[in-house]
Amino acid sequence: MPVVSPCVRKCCLDKKDVCIGCGRTVDEIIRWGDADDKEKWVVLMASKKRNANRKASWA
Repeated sequence: MPVVSPCVRKCCLDKKDVCIGCGRTVDEIIRWGDADDKEKWVVLMASKKRNANRKASWA
């Protein structure tokens, strides 16, 4: 089963070049199309953690 992109079409980069929509770095976004499923899962987990940390810092 292919890994689906986490893109939510809210593309805007923060000061660390991380998308505020999906939580991926610019490098991860660029690499996504060439990444294998294992690498995509690693990116998904990292992006979810970034978004959770961002939301926690807003609270």
